[in-house]
Amino acid sequence: MTETGMDDLFLPGVPRQHVLDRLAAAGGNEVASGKLAHQESSAALAVNAFGWFIERPSRCPLLPGAAHAGPAESVEVEYCARFPWSAGRHPWLDAVILTSTHLIGIESKRFEPFRDKKQVSLAAAYDRPVWGDHMRGYGIVRDKLRSGELSFRHLDAAQLIKHAYGLGTDAGRVKKRPLLFYLFAEPTERSGHAIATEDRARHRKEIEAFASAVDGDEVEFRSASYREWLANWPASGDARHHADALLERFNP
Repeated sequence: MTETGMDDLFLPGVPRQHVLDRLAAAGGNEVASGKLAHQESSAALAVNAFGWFIERPSRCPLLPGAAHAGPAESVEVEYCARFPWSAGRHPWLDAVILTSTHLIGIESKRFEPFRDKKQVSLAAAYDRPVWGDHMRGYGIVRDKLRSGELSFRHLDAAQLIKHAYGLGTDAGRVKKRPLLFYLFAEPTERSGHAIATEDRARHRKEIEAFASAVDGDEVEFRSASYREWLANWPASGDARHHADALLERFNP
């Protein structure tokens, strides 16, 4: 996708003004900065993918590996998962799905795993004993990231830990089970340069390592590529048309 104006940014069926309002309220300054219209925008992919289901949540296809959470009752983009304190910054997830049993927070990635150098910024506030008794795996990863014993080249594990802490807190407030879902694109090139096959494979291995480390914790972690999710969409009808439009526009 090349850089485009706001009028061309959203696919048919995505509630444009609602999404713009959500983005404006979020912490990423995606709209005013022009990042949303950039050809590498991750937010553009996420809001177009999930925004279509805001007005039709029951039609949202189940996420791979998360069928046990059940069908969506509501879908929203740009969701703030608040920590159990008021001050400071709180994490923003790209989308959230509410089912009868689960609060599913979606962290969406496009080019970031193959572009940005991952920074470990985990303040002492994350050591507070407020995350519950079943978050040991996340805590171990947190501490190993800080010490340098563990590092990832493609996966922003520190960000995922923050999201898990916020999501677990919010799930408790709404009496749901928390599930953090990592949904990623696998681009083959960036700015005319090929993204190495081994980089995409390493990204997947890092996801698997993180998932293994936090397995069994209160905040369940699952992941899939966009193409794996889109393969679950209906084979025909307007949802299929939207899936095809996502593939054509963003080539995730």
